[in-house]
Amino acid sequence: MKKLWRIYRYLLHCLTARNTHGFGVHSPFLFHFISFVVEEKNPYYIFSSIEKLRNNLIHDKTKIQIEDFGTGKNRTSTIETVVKKSVKPKKYGQLFFRIALHTKAQSILELGTSLGITTAYLAAASSQIRCTSMEGSKTLANLAKKNFQQLGLKNISLIEGNIDENLEKVLESTPSFDLIFIDANHTSQAVIEYFNMCLEKIHTHSIMLVDDIYWSADMLKAWKYIKQHPKVTATIDLFETGIVFFDPNLYKKHYKVRY
Repeated sequence: MKKLWRIYRYLLHCLTARNTHGFGVHSPFLFHFISFVVEEKNPYYIFSSIEKLRNNLIHDKTKIQIEDFGTGKNRTSTIETVVKKSVKPKKYGQLFFRIALHTKAQSILELGTSLGITTAYLAAASSQIRCTSMEGSKTLANLAKKNFQQLGLKNISLIEGNIDENLEKVLESTPSFDLIFIDANHTSQAVIEYFNMCLEKIHTHSIMLVDDIYWSADMLKAWKYIKQHPKVTATIDLFETGIVFFDPNLYKKHYKVRY
């Protein structure tokens, strides 16, 4: 049923997403953002290195034990399966890189490191970025650290442990974040809680990325809550990920884009 629901939502998204390539977007800022950040396809030097690492991991059949604080259960998987099911496709990783680059982000927070592929894209936009990534699973955190070392990324601070218990301390340690990526516990309750906690550390030019907004009807509930929040001034719905803006100079508007 869940798979059929997602297929239905995707077809509905394709039918209603009329603003592709920025057309129909009245805000000059968002038109430029969609045209030159979301739709840009130019490769950057780090892309090939990250994708080479992904390719190696996607053929790694090593069995691992994963601690899942979201479900409260541990599970056995393989590195190959984690890459295929839990790591964002390269077009999204590269989009996040472009967002970090375009906004000249200096401080980034990621909730849900997994194997660190997406983290690498976020952090690689500039060596000046302070990227803090949080991962509940010790196994995945250790693998991610090795991947960061292989890529030569030294600007990532990985916080291991239950995000629900550690997030408040992490937020207290940083004045504000320019870019926040929420990709951890896929329940509306958790996502809404993370969103509200992170709101305390945003500024008018901060951008928040919310992953898997159509993962389930419950996750869609969280996305609707975020869109309606009074501090949110605009959103871009890419189906897989929602992009959230807080600039009061933007008109309250929600766009759907085929990506």
